[in-house]
Amino acid sequence: MCGRFAITLPTDAMARLFQARPANDLPPVPNYNVCPTNQVHVIRAAQGARELVQNVWSFLPHWYKTVNSGPLLINARAETLAEKPAFRDACRHRRCLIPASGFYEWTKDEDGKRLPWYIYRRDGAPIAFAGIWQDWGEGEERRPTCAIVTTAANRNMAQIHHRMPLILEPADWPLWLGEAGHGAARLMQPAAEEILQFHRVGVEVNSNRASGPQLIEPIST
Repeated sequence: MCGRFAITLPTDAMARLFQARPANDLPPVPNYNVCPTNQVHVIRAAQGARELVQNVWSFLPHWYKTVNSGPLLINARAETLAEKPAFRDACRHRRCLIPASGFYEWTKDEDGKRLPWYIYRRDGAPIAFAGIWQDWGEGEERRPTCAIVTTAANRNMAQIHHRMPLILEPADWPLWLGEAGHGAARLMQPAAEEILQFHRVGVEVNSNRASGPQLIEPIST
């Protein structure tokens, strides 16, 4: 799964990287502790162009009467994405990219203590998570929401967790966004093992209130 991530790329750099027109109300960066229900940066295809906008990281199906009407849907499994009633329409028509600098995952020690790890691209490039989005509500209650698509972990990531976010390479962005026709299902595979690396970080990040660049700094184990 993916339940926490960091984004340190400046907004103008994000817009250039994804060749997207930025909105005026984007979340502040850097943010070293992006949590569920936070506003996140999202790249969507819109009328022949790309837009960089903010969405709430918690997908709300259209039948939710309130934001708390059902479980918090921050991840969507690639294996069932096209079948689940909550996600199948978005899977076909509303796919997006969610940029990150890295993400967190946890293991446990022999005493059950949660030990956080920071995972990032070995080449230092930003990560592009595959996502889906959904506008929910009406009028002043209307809000754009999103979820990160996940896959089974590759062998490298399986040392930490059995799931991982679906990470897309730049050449695959047009297909995922629907700009290059059909066939996005073939992209729903774990990233190559050499793409990511990781290191242990301090337990401060276990709190969703923690902030600052020290959260991603490696610690000795």
